[in-house]
Amino acid sequence: MPTPEEERGRVAGVYSAMSDEELGRIADSGDELSAIAQEAFQTEVARRGLKITIAPPRGEDVFEFNETVTLRQFRDLPDALLAKGSLESAGIQAYLVDDNMIRMDWFISNLLGGIKLKVRAEDAEAAIEILSQPIPEMIDVEGVGNFEQPQCPHCQSLDVTYKEYKHAWTCSACGNEWKSS
Repeated sequence: MPTPEEERGRVAGVYSAMSDEELGRIADSGDELSAIAQEAFQTEVARRGLKITIAPPRGEDVFEFNETVTLRQFRDLPDALLAKGSLESAGIQAYLVDDNMIRMDWFISNLLGGIKLKVRAEDAEAAIEILSQPIPEMIDVEGVGNFEQPQCPHCQSLDVTYKEYKHAWTCSACGNEWKSS
């Protein structure tokens, strides 16, 4: 690993070998340069007497620190992604925390407190309302018609999941499992 002085010298050598046009192209993406590279760039530009400035940071690369609140915690990634997608489709910016750690090793989900769904504090009330909406019994699918949500035959809950590997439905409310007819 080179020292900062060695790196400064190396980068200065690279810039001194570049043409003015090449330095201009570097300036267009200069917000991606390290502090040492920016310093060496500005020194080379000044040495040549050029009027080139490093482009300001682009909006999409700026990270904003927002005050966020945790709305829910999930053990499994699919449930977290569904909730995040529901909020984002309603125009609420949502964040998942610890999802990458749990993707790498799902055994640590309980240790980390699960995957946390966070939103900005000012969006929390609207987000809770969206996530608390009941599952609709019927969904009008454009071009297809009405889709009737499957229900648990035991407790009539709509919170059911089809397990492909079992070829059966499972109710999240009561745990009942049944095969579709």
